[in-house]
Amino acid sequence: MAIQTEQPELIFRSKLPDIYVPKHLPLHSYCFENISKVGSRPCLINGSTGEVHTYYDVELTSRKVASGLHKLGIRRGDVIMLLVPNSPEFVFVFLGASHLGAITTAANPFFTAAEISKQAKSSKAKLIITNSCHYDKIKDFARENGVKIMCVDSPPQDCLHFSELTQGDENKIPEVEISPDDVVALPYSSGTTGLPKGVMLAHKSLVTSVAQQVDGENPNLYFHSEDVILCVLPLFHIYSLNSVLLCGLRAGAAILIMQKFEIISLLELIQKHKVSVMPIVPPIVLAIAKSPELDKYDLSSIKMLKSGGAPLGKELEETVKAKFPHAKFGQGYGMTEAGPVLAMCLAFAKEPFEVKSGACGTVVRNAEMKIVDPETGASLPRNQSGEICIRGDQIMKGYINDPEATERTIDKEGWLHTGDIGFIDDDDELFIVDRLKELIKYKGFQVAPAELEALLLTHPNISDAAVVPMKDDAAGEVPVAFVVRSNSSDITEDQIKQFVSKQVVFYKRINRVFFINAIPKSPVGKILRKELRAKLAAGFPN
Repeated sequence: MAIQTEQPELIFRSKLPDIYVPKHLPLHSYCFENISKVGSRPCLINGSTGEVHTYYDVELTSRKVASGLHKLGIRRGDVIMLLVPNSPEFVFVFLGASHLGAITTAANPFFTAAEISKQAKSSKAKLIITNSCHYDKIKDFARENGVKIMCVDSPPQDCLHFSELTQGDENKIPEVEISPDDVVALPYSSGTTGLPKGVMLAHKSLVTSVAQQVDGENPNLYFHSEDVILCVLPLFHIYSLNSVLLCGLRAGAAILIMQKFEIISLLELIQKHKVSVMPIVPPIVLAIAKSPELDKYDLSSIKMLKSGGAPLGKELEETVKAKFPHAKFGQGYGMTEAGPVLAMCLAFAKEPFEVKSGACGTVVRNAEMKIVDPETGASLPRNQSGEICIRGDQIMKGYINDPEATERTIDKEGWLHTGDIGFIDDDDELFIVDRLKELIKYKGFQVAPAELEALLLTHPNISDAAVVPMKDDAAGEVPVAFVVRSNSSDITEDQIKQFVSKQVVFYKRINRVFFINAIPKSPVGKILRKELRAKLAAGFPN
């Protein structure tokens, strides 16, 4: 009788060699480790005002802010919420908090009052820094929970002003012993399923993730001090915070801050500031591909176009490549819980490799990746699709106050299960083919169906509901709802859409409502979204 032997795990590693990572350094020290070489160079360029802050300016202001935060009572482990668009103030607070061993959680300023309160409550934020136009959304929550509000512009009454931080005495920062395992950033993500959860990213996680990208003799992402990096993606999103801001700071590059995406402003700023690196998301790729204005501007400074946040189709990639023949173009693949970068295109390396269209790169250095059978958990060979898993110091510590969700995501061997389905080919390139997880990706933003379903079920005229993604040219995916009306109700699609839109940020709004007799569910009550997606694909309602 043949003896069955267990197959060894097939673990994939980067084509680039591992590097030394200074994991002992707190994040701010790591970012400014080379400041003596770049101190007088531009660090932050404010796209809307043209104001330039050098590396010395940014490092000094972040220390002043640390001192100001300490004076306000912020201590190691305390949480500050940032509710501002891209701005130098965002950067100063994030770095200032790092000096104190405090934690920053950032939220979309366009969130509704309910969404902001949920995150502020979950994270136990002690201070919310925002613009005065958002004050009304947070004043009640702040008053009821003893949370201070600070405005970066003209503050309403009872509100602190940002100058209280920038006028801090940089010599009065207390000595704080920061452990590499202390949390520094707390972004919110829906993970593989369910409602948004706070992702605990430690100093060690982010130092490792940035190093995996830009450190070493042949960096995977070759940024350098001559570069001007576009920062139009929102800094409250981990892709922008990590792969644009932190990687840019570590490399000593200039970071051009844009508050919001607008194609003509973007083209003007590229031409004016000679932008060389453009980290973008598929909807911006689409806007660039379709813009008739491109030829009116000198965009020859661009040498790198990097797409992430959501998968990009091969055809769109080819279209943009043709418009920027002198630039390297490729994709990266990330997930907030993974710190966030799992894989990156090696076309961006200092000594680049040839890459294939549609691939989202190879696994980053100092990390391990494997592909597992979602049913059995067995490790799969090349060219076979399964769930993508990653292991390394860059991944999250876990979800805040949610050990069960953490255990479902990170197994006992330290592997983070992404919920994404993909395969690795013979050239070590990763291709994403499907999602186990149920998230809807609207222009790179995450929309959790469970959150919208819970909201729909609060309506007295709705007895059951399910939310699934529908393909959309501009957004990638939009949320649509299948709704079962309550007995004798004649609630309309418009009424449901209005009910939801009043309570959520714009990208979570229901795009279409389909009325159905019953929501398909498994024997244990799990919504069979696959069946609903199949109905949509077949042209429901017929």
